[in-house]
Amino acid sequence: MKNIRRGVCAVAAAAVMGLTACGGGTDVEAADLTATPEYEGTLSILTKFGGEPLSPYFEDLAAEYTSLHPEVDFEIIQETDQSVKDKTKTLVASSALPDIYFSWTGDYADKFIEGGLATDLSAVLSPDTEWGSTFGQASLDAFAEDGKYYAVPLYNNGKFMGYNKSIFDEAGVAVPTTFEELIAACPKLEAQGVEPLAFGNKDGWPGLHVLQQLFAYNVPQDVLEKDFVPATASWDHPGYVKSLEEFQTLVQECTGTGTDSNGVLYSTAQQAQSAGKAAMYFQEILEFDSVVTDSSEITADDFGIFALPAPEGAEGDAAALEGSPEGLMVNARSPRQALAVDFLRFATSKANAETLAGAPFSQPSTIVGAVSASTASPAVVEGVSQLNEASYLLGWLDAVTVPEVADAWLAGGEALVSGSETPEEVLGNVRAASDSAE
Repeated sequence: MKNIRRGVCAVAAAAVMGLTACGGGTDVEAADLTATPEYEGTLSILTKFGGEPLSPYFEDLAAEYTSLHPEVDFEIIQETDQSVKDKTKTLVASSALPDIYFSWTGDYADKFIEGGLATDLSAVLSPDTEWGSTFGQASLDAFAEDGKYYAVPLYNNGKFMGYNKSIFDEAGVAVPTTFEELIAACPKLEAQGVEPLAFGNKDGWPGLHVLQQLFAYNVPQDVLEKDFVPATASWDHPGYVKSLEEFQTLVQECTGTGTDSNGVLYSTAQQAQSAGKAAMYFQEILEFDSVVTDSSEITADDFGIFALPAPEGAEGDAAALEGSPEGLMVNARSPRQALAVDFLRFATSKANAETLAGAPFSQPSTIVGAVSASTASPAVVEGVSQLNEASYLLGWLDAVTVPEVADAWLAGGEALVSGSETPEEVLGNVRAASDSAE
């Protein structure tokens, strides 16, 4: 899950270094993606579905596709949210990028597009095509550049506060409607003998997710989008410091681990909520059904979600949410581009999209109508609905900007948690990284 978005810099830098050597190091003629492919050979795929319960999804798809096309074999490389960035870096550097590979949106995807590693899928995937029309357009647009479409958005994702309704009720706490109400509720929740907010920041990105949602609230959208690009960035809006201060307040007042959170894994925080030992956990839609299982202490009836509430008087967009689809690109240097597209079309059929959205995978497919009460848990349906209704979706902080700035934010978020730097010092370091990246 964890948006990496995380460690974007490692992969992006690797992509730049390895562009001339990928896909076997030879140029490949642009494929006719509308033509029937040759159903033969081995199709390689790099996924982010390593581990249970996700790993069987692509394995099952490959087996079914091979039953339809017996001359097609598969090499499936299954990685996790944390390991996929390092694996991609290795594959790019060794000229072995698979035919199909995972990508986040933002600067992460842009590096592959600008480096000529992502096939232009517009002929078959633009919103006015038969296949493209089956996707939500916002999901397609998230991977678009200059009016061209470069990735198949596989599932949507967004960040919400998951909470334990029973603990809230016992504490006499209502769902907060402002950031200030959230902070005020934490002592009441702690009095129930639980962590008000489970938080593990060992990998750095969990803190950045909180910051990015606060940025959406405290900084106008046009300013944010300008600052994400070093050539136009100034990082001087007062909403940034305000957000950094609010983040520190949240860590200090609401988390059980406080300044020690940099030594706690996000999965440990997730487990605390699952075990009924935390009132809240800021989590992705992709985590909802991992927290509520047959063996968890928190039940489906007790699990609720709400958007991290906006601060009072915020200057940004109080209806904005942090979220982004995640998807698959086709290697532009692969001789099997047409076959790769055919498989991806198969993988995103309505039936397979509903399988992806349903248990045990519980990944909110971007195919229109695939996420419903018949295929997904109530929390997932609600989360997707809120994403669809948001005024603006702001991508992950460590993916929307260039690697140097993403690195500075990663270090800065950890420094805010530990208290080793002030908000002004963190923002100064970010500004310096952005200036040097121009």
